[in-house]
Amino acid sequence: MSTPSETAPADQDALPTEQRTAAVVYNPVKVHLETLKSTVAKHQQEAGWAETLWFETTEEDPGGGMAKAALEAGADVVAAAGGDGTVRAVAEVVHGSDAALALLPSGTGNLLARNIPAPIDDLGASAHTIFHGEDRAIDFGELEVERPGGEREQFGFVVMAGLGLDARMLVNTNDDLKKKVGWLAYVDSLFRSVRDADAFEFRYRLDGDSNHSARAHSLIVGNCGMLQAGATLLPDAEIDDGVFDIVVMRPHGFFGWVRIGARVFWENAILRSFRRSRAGQTEVGKRIATKAREERPLRYIRGQEFVARLERPDEFEIDGDPVGEVVAFKARIDAGGLRVRVAGPQDQTRNTRRVENAHS
Repeated sequence: MSTPSETAPADQDALPTEQRTAAVVYNPVKVHLETLKSTVAKHQQEAGWAETLWFETTEEDPGGGMAKAALEAGADVVAAAGGDGTVRAVAEVVHGSDAALALLPSGTGNLLARNIPAPIDDLGASAHTIFHGEDRAIDFGELEVERPGGEREQFGFVVMAGLGLDARMLVNTNDDLKKKVGWLAYVDSLFRSVRDADAFEFRYRLDGDSNHSARAHSLIVGNCGMLQAGATLLPDAEIDDGVFDIVVMRPHGFFGWVRIGARVFWENAILRSFRRSRAGQTEVGKRIATKAREERPLRYIRGQEFVARLERPDEFEIDGDPVGEVVAFKARIDAGGLRVRVAGPQDQTRNTRRVENAHS
């Protein structure tokens, strides 16, 4: 396995530019194929790359088999054009290879793009990055889940995985409403899920330490912390810091949920900005940030390996997709294990303005 240690400009790669090849794995339901192909072709021709390879996902295969075929065909960059499910399926295959993952955001969440950050609503900028960008090493989450019947399955994730309220919310989301109003469909589902939410008991172990018991309404292991609509669930999470940020939600009554909402949709973004500021880097600033995180309905912990076992089965989600019930799971982080194509320095200022507008 080749793991990049730092961001590397595309023109420093071993192969000459004219021999490099990109592949696009696309979800036909999420993209306008004619526009996508013409935009990618324009930037491919300008860069002098070989003809782009195209692979269409199916209901049975959200992109993993197509990404594997792209690598076998010699692709240097594999772009995922679709929702978060397409991105995760492609990332699972590209992880650990010498190729890079590129993003052509086309879904409702676009969670990885929001956390890179990368343009959400600018197809031209995203296509330009495929051929003119740089490779950035980010962390990759590896999961093993145990089903109620004892079966075990392996998954990967790039954003976050968890169970409880967030997974039930995804299961309860109306797909037709989601197509009409996008992420606002989750609000309807959230209210219905909160109404029926029950806390669950679980035992967990962090980084091989002793076992602990806890009770929660939601448990989330995150590689990065930004959600849709500017919400910041994990204010300390960085996509390349080599550790997970884990949050345990345990509100008491209706006002506990209101407190969590205020924290996620407002206070965490302020805390994240403060922590990155010059004042936040001082000893006093660090103490202030630590104190601000001590919110009773939310408990934050950090580590590289997290193991949990539930008292009863519960719904589980990975990068915004429900994957069914589990009774236990183990998450470990592969630090810097995934190459992702990001905008080069000359494009970052322009793209940052577009990303900020998309998040607002």
